[in-house]
Amino acid sequence: MNEQFGLAQLWAQGDAVAHVAALTLLAMSVASWYVIVGKAAGLLRLRRSASRAMQAFWAGGAREEALAAIGQADRSGVFAGVAADAVAAACAYEEKVAGGIGGGVDASEFVGRSLQQSTLLAQARVERGLTLLASVGATAPFVGLFGTVWGIYNALIGLSGSTSVALDKVAGPVGEALVMTAAGLFVAIPAVLAYNAFTRSNRLVLAQLDGFAHSLHAHLVAGVRIAAPLRAAVAAPAARRA
Repeated sequence: MNEQFGLAQLWAQGDAVAHVAALTLLAMSVASWYVIVGKAAGLLRLRRSASRAMQAFWAGGAREEALAAIGQADRSGVFAGVAADAVAAACAYEEKVAGGIGGGVDASEFVGRSLQQSTLLAQARVERGLTLLASVGATAPFVGLFGTVWGIYNALIGLSGSTSVALDKVAGPVGEALVMTAAGLFVAIPAVLAYNAFTRSNRLVLAQLDGFAHSLHAHLVAGVRIAAPLRAAVAAPAARRA
């Protein structure tokens, strides 16, 4: 009887429906752990380089030097990409104005729209993979529950027509049902915990990015260079979001 409760024996006696449910859970687990490991490494790298990247940009002299400095300091490329897009928008506006065909366009609005678009793209990049984790966390228990119901159904089919309860007829299907329940929880719980942790970490990073974008806007439009009060520029958007 101990051998009949092994995973190999349960797999061998399972039918096609049970195999599909088990393989689905396995695929969901592999995909979620791939996202978890990748995003954990990416967020760690991003949080380490965020402050260093902003300080490198404001410590630079000309625009080209500042972009080169933030490009070297920002290993993730998120802050460097926003800075490059903002500087490119400011240079494009200045070229149009110098040519006499951009006088009716407001510099603040033009640079602001470019920064908004670049920030949204960076946000989508930072939040990549969260949809998969949310989907796995929401659906894996139900896939496991389906396998549980199917195992109980097979156990009842094995008992149909029998005048006495034979343990060997129900042990396999019932064991399969319990394993599927545990597998669904095993897949869902890490995905849910990782989703909550990454969501909080993303909020902190996006608050820093928002503050950096506002500082870039002020610098490129009004010539205000924020180098010393970096903590206040980062903390203000975070306080508004809270």
